[in-house]
Amino acid sequence: MAIRPAEQLIHKAAWLYYAHGLRQDQVASQLNISRASVAMYLRKARETGIVNISTSTQLFTDDVLARKIEDALSLDAVWIAPENIADPSTEIAVLAASVFLELVKKGDRIGVAWGRTVYTIADIMSYADLQDVTVVQLCGNLGAPYSYRPDQCTMEIARRLNAKGLNFYAPLVLSTEELARALRAEPVIREQLSGVGECDLALYSVGAVDADSHLVKCGALTASEMAELRSRGAAGVIAGQIIDADGKVLDCSYNRRVISAELASLRAIARRLMVVQEDSKFEPLLAAIAGGLCTHLVIGARMAQRLLDHAAATTEKAS
Repeated sequence: MAIRPAEQLIHKAAWLYYAHGLRQDQVASQLNISRASVAMYLRKARETGIVNISTSTQLFTDDVLARKIEDALSLDAVWIAPENIADPSTEIAVLAASVFLELVKKGDRIGVAWGRTVYTIADIMSYADLQDVTVVQLCGNLGAPYSYRPDQCTMEIARRLNAKGLNFYAPLVLSTEELARALRAEPVIREQLSGVGECDLALYSVGAVDADSHLVKCGALTASEMAELRSRGAAGVIAGQIIDADGKVLDCSYNRRVISAELASLRAIARRLMVVQEDSKFEPLLAAIAGGLCTHLVIGARMAQRLLDHAAATTEKAS
């Protein structure tokens, strides 16, 4: 249900007060209204039943820019976090956590990838007690002491939802292609990989293909190996797999050594929620969208404008 313009300040006030914990005078300062008005808006929010984080995310859903991006990129839903605060990336994660909780239904099976963005969402997320929810790890694991490991992300989200968590007891990358093929053929691993497409919801981000990539930082690839793959068309990383600009798996030895759900299985998931915090991930995000790996998207305002500008330029060039 769309928010009427007259209700937008109510939602903004509720979001800042309840989601971010700002004092009423701070909310008043940010919205350029009186403290008395803030108190009135918060009272109306309680009286009308909108004073909860999930409902207040409707404010972003009804943003005009979000609607234009949905139309231009054929996405089911887009949420745009404001960037007029001290830490926009945290705002994106807070919004994404609320959106994620809105999308989860009782009995859902949820596929979760890994990385700093996903773990930040898990860490920020409110607790919920949902029935018969299962959280599934989408790819193999990374060795300690690397942070934001797939198993950490999966189990933290499962804990927040009071859900069952299913981890992969296999590494993300094997030393040889033959070993990776043999491990994927093991009944336990084969069953878990084949069941990914049965998930109702996926939560992931898209990784970069440069020296700051998680794959480089965790030791799966060296910086020079990543640079070589980039020269061959690598554009992004999804659940540990390297994709090209069209969102297809790049033909390379690294991908053949990875234990991860096939991209076809990810595309079979009805709701694929992608969250991107960093502006530097513009090209990886374009690749993920081109590959049909995203149906629902949470981004910041600058990234949103870049996406819309790119879509307009592409349309103009095609005509």
